[in-house]
Amino acid sequence: MDKIALTAGALYVIVLLRAGGTFAVGWLAGAGARRSRFAGRISSAKFRRAERAIQRWGAPVVAVSFLTVGFQTAANFLAGSMRVPLPRYLPALFLGGAAWALLYATAGLGVLEVLRTLFAERPALGASAVAVLLLAVCAAVLYRRRRAAPSSADPVAEES
Repeated sequence: MDKIALTAGALYVIVLLRAGGTFAVGWLAGAGARRSRFAGRISSAKFRRAERAIQRWGAPVVAVSFLTVGFQTAANFLAGSMRVPLPRYLPALFLGGAAWALLYATAGLGVLEVLRTLFAERPALGASAVAVLLLAVCAAVLYRRRRAAPSSADPVAEES
């Protein structure tokens, strides 16, 4: 069997289990919240309108969330907690999961193959490529953290 097809199939099963499990945990959390002391807050007219909108339009958001980094889990959890109906959620899960699995199976394996070739033919170049990738990831993380942190010139941060 083709390596990409096998990898995509394995990744597809993994993403279906992970995202479906996150949806189920969200569903249970939403059910618990509806029976808790927060039940009055989440039964307001405004909340019910938001819940109906998510139930109707949440599935496309779930499908697209698989093409993002760091948003998938939140989208699946919220879809569950807001009780997106299964006939709407499952097609989004299957399509988004397939896109995610194919993307990671092709692009991910491609990067690994390039690195394998570099290490086999030119180990110094391979090590340099890995170092550059790690530095780029570290720089991106630092940049995002600094942008998210309140600055000292921020008047709201100074009041705290």
